[in-house]
Amino acid sequence: MGDLSKESAGGTTNNVLRRLIYWLSKVLEVVAAISLLFIMILTTCDVIGRAFARPIIGTYEIVSFGAGVIVGFSLPITTLEKGHVYVDFLLQKLSPPVQRVLQSATNLMGLALFLGAGYNLLKMASDLQRAGEVSSTLQLPYYVIAYGIGFSCLTVCLVLAGELVTMAAGRHS
Repeated sequence: MGDLSKESAGGTTNNVLRRLIYWLSKVLEVVAAISLLFIMILTTCDVIGRAFARPIIGTYEIVSFGAGVIVGFSLPITTLEKGHVYVDFLLQKLSPPVQRVLQSATNLMGLALFLGAGYNLLKMASDLQRAGEVSSTLQLPYYVIAYGIGFSCLTVCLVLAGELVTMAAGRHS
């Protein structure tokens, strides 16, 4: 699989970076999982509360914020473990050197995409923070989620850069 979660031959610095990227991805995954659990419990309690004419105020806002955390914070581990949709039936018919070139090109495009997304999300978060933008019901600040998802996008960049280094060293499967 050639992913960053496995130890491979190489320098100590390379292994430290691999472990750091893996650890960051796992921490973000845990935050996403806790967020999913929380919004499931909140939604269940809100539905039950509505049956007794006692809905939980702000559920929609919290679930929306939580969904952003779930999707955004899951990106690095999904990229690391190659859990995304990957159509390789055509790629398998090509020679290994051509496969590496195409995988490298794909990783470079992904790196550019997530670098741009991460940068713009961090910039947007700064603007939201400066403007004091908050949600309408609970007055929750939007910038916290934007900073988190921006950081997550930059973590995806680390994953993709690590994979490019691994491929360049000839250790990618």
